[in-house]
Amino acid sequence: MENGNGNGVHKKWGFSANDEIDSASGITIRGVLNSLMNSRNSEDERPTIPLGHGDPSAFPCFRTTQIAEDAIVDSLRSAKFNGYSPTVGILPARRSIADYLSRDLPYKLSPDDVFLTIGCTQAIEITMMVFARPGANILLPRPGFPYYEACAGFRNLEYRHFDLLPEKGWEVDLEAVEALADENTVGMVIINPGNPCGSVYTYEHLKKIAETAKKLGILVISDEVYGHLTFASNPFVPMGVFGSIVPVLTLGSISKRWIVPGWRLGWLVTSDPNGILKETKVVDSIISCLNISGDPATFIQAAIPQIIEKTTDDFFSKVITVLRKSAEIIYDQIKEIDCITCPHKPEGSMFVMVKFNSTLMEDIKDDMEFCFKLAKEESLIILPGTAVGMKNWLRITFAVEPTSLQDGLLRLKAFCQRHAKK
Repeated sequence: MENGNGNGVHKKWGFSANDEIDSASGITIRGVLNSLMNSRNSEDERPTIPLGHGDPSAFPCFRTTQIAEDAIVDSLRSAKFNGYSPTVGILPARRSIADYLSRDLPYKLSPDDVFLTIGCTQAIEITMMVFARPGANILLPRPGFPYYEACAGFRNLEYRHFDLLPEKGWEVDLEAVEALADENTVGMVIINPGNPCGSVYTYEHLKKIAETAKKLGILVISDEVYGHLTFASNPFVPMGVFGSIVPVLTLGSISKRWIVPGWRLGWLVTSDPNGILKETKVVDSIISCLNISGDPATFIQAAIPQIIEKTTDDFFSKVITVLRKSAEIIYDQIKEIDCITCPHKPEGSMFVMVKFNSTLMEDIKDDMEFCFKLAKEESLIILPGTAVGMKNWLRITFAVEPTSLQDGLLRLKAFCQRHAKK
């Protein structure tokens, strides 16, 4: 594009967009969901049912505890937290998170092990930045959370995918991990409880992951943003339990367990009792990255001790009860839809992955077309599996009001019957 300056002289503009951003981000969950919302029929007067994202905060049954709300109000009105915070976060918040996470570990974390971030997404960004040296690669799960691919790709950190095995409860294919890794592999990512699969890994499987990573000389990045949101037989076991076997970077936040994703308070924690991450200067690099990044709001940080220490088990139990009921509903009713199968009943998080059989449909060729037609015809939003790395699968969120979930599943069934081969 040229610049006409009024004197007949045309000089080329010296700026343009960075095309690498578009290519690195690829297909994102947010981008696909926005497109699906835009494809709805404006004349459909029914309410849109959002079974596509992991933010149930709008539903009354998922409202956060008043303890958390009061903690924010108290922090703000104190007028003590209107300034900038330290690079790593304020000490009371880091100490509180260290104590909270240490409850489930065989060793005690220090506040110095905890780095506060703007939600878990910034923890992901920092992690990818720290390990993005020339020639390095990282192993990511498929299906997974595509923000990892976007952050790695934009930083020219090569990523390689290992599969999760639906027939084994979406466990990590450890043979594939060993085959993919080489001398330039820095680490592997796991998401537990699972997004998008709704899986919860056993102690035994997590230990095998740790032993495999140690054998390969890589660390484990454990995304535990859905930590403790489990409602079946497997309890939540943090990967940090195995920190004495292999160094672990634990990523988490208050977003999901407290149902406040908009508050943007997360953490990056070095679960590494042997101090390997300090020896290798990874901790120094994390701090350097935070020095050139933004911080979570100081008054939110200051509310953390009160939120963590005063929230009662009653609140958590109520959330788990709703999720368990909704998981039962979706698992049972999916069985009544011929073109969709669920290989593994969800055990945690807020999602289930189901397989879509396009050969049973008259005029729908894949998961993307399925979801766009569904949004247009039924005002029902479901995420196509392509967005999380699995073509012809669907990720369905069940963290909504049970009545809305029932309505959504009825719309889904009617849609599938209408488009089925006769």
